[in-house]
Amino acid sequence: MADIEDFGNIEVIFQDEEDKKAPRCPHGPTVLFEIKCKGEKNGRRFYACSACRDRKECSFFQWENEKVSEARLLAREQQNLSKLPPFSHAQYCARFREYASLPLDQRRFCVDCQILLLPGEWSSHSSHHILSDITVSQLRRPSLLLCPLENNKSNAQYLFADRSCHFLLNVLFGLGFRKVLCLGTPRFHELIKMQSIDNKSDPIKSLLLDIDFRYSQFYGQDEFCHYNMFNHHFFNGEEAAKDFLDFLTEDGSKVVMVADPPFGGLVKLLGHTFSKISEIWRKLQESSASEMPMVWIFPYFFEPRILNCFPSFTMLDYQVDYDNHPLYKHGKSGRKQSPVRLFTNLCPKDIVLPKEEGYRFCSICERYVSGENKHCSICNACTSKNGKEWKHCPECGKCVKPSWLHCSLCGHCTLPNHQCGQMGCYNCGDQGHKRRACPSKGKKNLQQQKSGKGAKGTFSRDTNKTTGKNKRGKNAHGKKKMVR
Repeated sequence: MADIEDFGNIEVIFQDEEDKKAPRCPHGPTVLFEIKCKGEKNGRRFYACSACRDRKECSFFQWENEKVSEARLLAREQQNLSKLPPFSHAQYCARFREYASLPLDQRRFCVDCQILLLPGEWSSHSSHHILSDITVSQLRRPSLLLCPLENNKSNAQYLFADRSCHFLLNVLFGLGFRKVLCLGTPRFHELIKMQSIDNKSDPIKSLLLDIDFRYSQFYGQDEFCHYNMFNHHFFNGEEAAKDFLDFLTEDGSKVVMVADPPFGGLVKLLGHTFSKISEIWRKLQESSASEMPMVWIFPYFFEPRILNCFPSFTMLDYQVDYDNHPLYKHGKSGRKQSPVRLFTNLCPKDIVLPKEEGYRFCSICERYVSGENKHCSICNACTSKNGKEWKHCPECGKCVKPSWLHCSLCGHCTLPNHQCGQMGCYNCGDQGHKRRACPSKGKKNLQQQKSGKGAKGTFSRDTNKTTGKNKRGKNAHGKKKMVR
């Protein structure tokens, strides 16, 4: 079956009572969506995987109210069971204790299977790539042993660089937080654990919630929960959910949530989960606070969607970088700068950005901004989103990127070489549908069909930039991977 997103616009439907009846895929309860096709007044609803937008990763699909045969239900159950981890979390913990007691020369890790090997398992992995002499330091940093997952639409693992980890930890520690709920931030969780070992007099506790079950090998049940942040699902059931609740309530310390979701994930689903966690936290507290303290790490171009979920959030100018991402680096110029920012309901003026990296304090906005983010007296704000100086457009009534020009035909600022008035499909030019619903999807764009070659200066919907001569550099694969 073709990808359902090819046929029209899709909306997420949140119905708590219906969620309880939702069928399950290997990633937990599925989500109800509604698709509206061209020419149809009413949409049609269906269930699909909450975590995977790519149906190659999870093929689950079921129309709402569809009658499913017993044979299909049985096959689905068998499929779900086949995707479970080879061991339970309790078994992983027992294996780790045995593994840690082994002499250094008997500690081995199978790179192919991504598992810590006990001596009795060596023979079955003899043809695999094996790492030997695994030290205690390596066991404390499992993100350096495990190969990162790389699907942007489900479980991409871009691991924080040490610079970003240390900055965030220092800020939260300085604000008095002594517990951190880590959603999809294994590198940050590692740093907190290591800092707590070094600073036993005033430690910070952390609980990692992550969809990657491989971390069950390294952390106890009070340190890690196998979790899907797109549907608030604990794979280990009530036992893991209880560990989560205990973490929020124990010892009365201030707790903050830090989340770094896959950038290809649906913001609406993430916002729903984070709101649910915040509401659980609020009910457990005696405080009158309306929201749990949160830091959501995401690219700046998702700001409107995030603020739609959490109007109390502010986007900070701090540039988050990653060790294993080809483009999201700190200090690069132009498009190679990391677009990832911190969205938070913490007071912006309390989060001091490092002056040695060029950040400065704006006394009017009462927050730290990047050095080139100039305050606009007309907008009465430091308006830049990407850290560069923006210019004010009187016709649009707002600040825009310096490379953009106001187009009187389109009625707004845009790139100089755009196609005026093009509001429909950027693939074939038809005004009746968008590119993702184009029946000619996958074919060359309209200009290429007419001229037989790439049209210099044409507007590309996918990359939001002019397309030049269609050159492919050494990072071309990485750039294509990040198109969302």
